[in-house]
Amino acid sequence: MLIRAQEMARYVSDGVLDAGLTGQDWIAEHEAGDGRTGVLTSIADLIYAKQSFGKVKWVLAVPEESPFRSARDLGGKTVATELVRATRAYFARHGVTANVEFSWGATEVKPPVLADAIVEATETGSTLRANRLRIIDTVLESNTQLIANNTALAEEWKRTKLENIALLLRAAIEAQGRVGLMLNVRRADLAGVLGLLPALQRPTISALSDDEWVAVNTIIEERTVRDLIPRLKARARKASSSIR
Repeated sequence: MLIRAQEMARYVSDGVLDAGLTGQDWIAEHEAGDGRTGVLTSIADLIYAKQSFGKVKWVLAVPEESPFRSARDLGGKTVATELVRATRAYFARHGVTANVEFSWGATEVKPPVLADAIVEATETGSTLRANRLRIIDTVLESNTQLIANNTALAEEWKRTKLENIALLLRAAIEAQGRVGLMLNVRRADLAGVLGLLPALQRPTISALSDDEWVAVNTIIEERTVRDLIPRLKARARKASSSIR
């Protein structure tokens, strides 16, 4: 079922759904409002976001020309955000009473007229800079989590299913940026070819119908291919062999 990430933690926590994918930010938002912790369990910590394989930061930002330098400067001020409960908890930890208002979107354009500051998610900070906003603190960092409620995890077949799903999701992320390399090599040249492959690789070597040749299969980082292939071709020419 495809639902908004903002709602997933609530449905999983209430047992309407056994498990789901959502961000650490929306888990924190749900727990800050619900008051219950330990109801949800993270099965997999998946480091990816919309634009990169990294984390998203929810940051406290103010207009560039404003005098505000820290959270303590915002006592009694208005802060717009979609992450209301977690933001209130953040200010409470700093002993600051701020007026935290829910924002339906386009939060970056609200300061300084509609809000004194905002708490907004960012990966690169480019949108904030384009709106002449200055980051003064990080409220929290977030990335995708595969979560489940503890009732579902108590059932062995559901736990096994979720662990298998987590394994496949992690594998898909690990596979990003890697490519398969397959080549045929004369046995006499095998040691030299293996010496060109990136360190710590353990290629699969299989016999071919011609005893003088073997097949080499390995997985390498995609960024190394542009340098590695020409070197392999050059060695093939030097050895008067062919790579197919």
